[in-house]
Amino acid sequence: MNEYVLNGQSIDIIGDNILKLKSVFPEVFSDGKIDYEKFCNLFGNYIDKSNERYNFSWHGKSAALRFAQTPTTGTLRPCKEKSKSWDNTKNIYIEGDNLEVLKLLQKSYHNAIKMIYIDPPYNTGSDFVYNDDFKDNIDNYKKITGQTDEEGKNISTNSNSDGRYHTNWLNMMYPRLKLAKNLLSDDGVIFISIDDNEVNNLRKLCDEIFGEDNCQGLFIVNSTPNARDYGHIGKMHEFVLFYSKNSAYTTTNMLPDENKTFKYSDDKGGYNIHPLYNSNEAFTPLNRPNLYYPFYLYTDKPLGNNFYEIGLQKREGAIEIYPPKSLKNNVQFVWRWGKDKSNENLNKEIIGYKTEENEYRIVQKMRHSEKIIRSLLLDKAYSSRRGTAEVEELFKGKIFSFPKPVTLLKDLIKVGTNNNDIILDFFSGSSTTAHACMQLNAEDGGSRRYIMVQLPELLNENTEASKQGYKTICDIGEKRIDIAGEKIKAQSNSINDLDIGYKVFKLDTSNIKKWVGNSENIANELQQSIFNYVEGRTQEDILYEVMLKCGLDLTYPVKEIKLGEKIIYTIGNGAMFVCMDDDITQEVADKIVSLTKENDMVEPVVVLKDNGFATDSVKTNIKETLRVAGIKDFITI
Repeated sequence: MNEYVLNGQSIDIIGDNILKLKSVFPEVFSDGKIDYEKFCNLFGNYIDKSNERYNFSWHGKSAALRFAQTPTTGTLRPCKEKSKSWDNTKNIYIEGDNLEVLKLLQKSYHNAIKMIYIDPPYNTGSDFVYNDDFKDNIDNYKKITGQTDEEGKNISTNSNSDGRYHTNWLNMMYPRLKLAKNLLSDDGVIFISIDDNEVNNLRKLCDEIFGEDNCQGLFIVNSTPNARDYGHIGKMHEFVLFYSKNSAYTTTNMLPDENKTFKYSDDKGGYNIHPLYNSNEAFTPLNRPNLYYPFYLYTDKPLGNNFYEIGLQKREGAIEIYPPKSLKNNVQFVWRWGKDKSNENLNKEIIGYKTEENEYRIVQKMRHSEKIIRSLLLDKAYSSRRGTAEVEELFKGKIFSFPKPVTLLKDLIKVGTNNNDIILDFFSGSSTTAHACMQLNAEDGGSRRYIMVQLPELLNENTEASKQGYKTICDIGEKRIDIAGEKIKAQSNSINDLDIGYKVFKLDTSNIKKWVGNSENIANELQQSIFNYVEGRTQEDILYEVMLKCGLDLTYPVKEIKLGEKIIYTIGNGAMFVCMDDDITQEVADKIVSLTKENDMVEPVVVLKDNGFATDSVKTNIKETLRVAGIKDFITI
């Protein structure tokens, strides 16, 4: 049996990376440390030791990276009173500093997010740039948001007169993007809105974090069609940077093309043609040998319009056709389809074609009325004015500045996700991303779900939002989801049960007491350590911390099972059993074993209160009962 003690910390990213490295290159470790010389020798000439190599650096970069890799002792406390459809929704809204939240999500949502969209501060000199405290960011966060006895301090702006104007912004973005990358699935994508102030730095930053090869492009968005006067130029645009986690696995979708026309037609209808080869240089015969094989074009079997019959069998007079090589790097391409799929569609959906240059190609009949997203997003539906009008209509007043329009987010979600994917926005503002997600699900019957993260920034008392009773930006974002969700559901013809709910969680310090080790008050600390949970925290608070730090999805169903005066929580239909009561007896273990058999669960996790056992011998017997029942993971908190 594997026995663990939950200590209240999030995943140790450095330790996790070391374990991964040790599993692949055990020979580079000596006395538990990495021998850098041995490590470099493994890669020979591929290690660049030159001091003059290209790199992107700024003051504080190393500290920011270390802080991103440092575990947090925070947690996410459930807030049912601010939530909607708690027991049924798959959506999540988190109030908290996004750096700490991203650390906390590392285990439960590692490699699980298909799309990230963020609209971070543009660093215009007037908007807030997070001032992280590398010693105690949770305490810093509570002071900023007025949650401590100390008066809530105003969130400072990053003035362009500051000598570290760009540096401050980079130190904010760097650790957040490093952590966000870990959450993306291998085929995942990230879209980042930005303007001229930091677009160049952001691109360099993303090149370093995601890799230049994973830069899919830069969208120019017609955000201000009437232009904003900047003295010497009327600015009309903003940008959206588009990166993937791994280009070799990236999947995206096309957008509907209402003006689509077809050049050719057959008995199935209209179509255009597109080469069958894959133009991504990442795919070659070396790593995709099953996609590299010859077709044979039969010149004696013309079909009209320069089309010819093709086959996979060689005949006399047939022309052998392989995929071409790239013009840029002379890399050999492969086909997009394997041999079996090609054989099924010969002369139906794929045919031979003679180009105007008298070259022969294998082409696919493209029948869809869709198009790949364009780099110029010029429609007025993408304008900031549209976004402002949408929020004003929902709230009957101007309560939020410069929200993104729903159409922009909806189109990015169409491109970046499929029906059951998860979308993350950790600068969620007025919750346009959540609004767009619900709207798209209503239109296409999808079940996409979102995770919104927003700092509960206190609103100025003089704002219209404050006068309407909203205290923080989170209050606005949550209310928008409420109003928009009800409106969408009322107008929806979707046959699916549209999810317009959300679970609210709030960032806080861990529910598990931290041992301080103050020698002047050691007796009191020993007495306090008997009660290992922070005073005022509920069993539900502790339960969700267990889920979070054991890597379970926070939307898994939770059921309570009464056993006398004790409660056993079953999570995810029996994936985990938790009991946090005092005086835990053998009866609790027997009930858990019984529930395991009833649910036919394989290797569930059992979590029990560390000092809640009736006696030490009971704890020993319970461990043995669980071991005999085949339960391998036993955790105490």
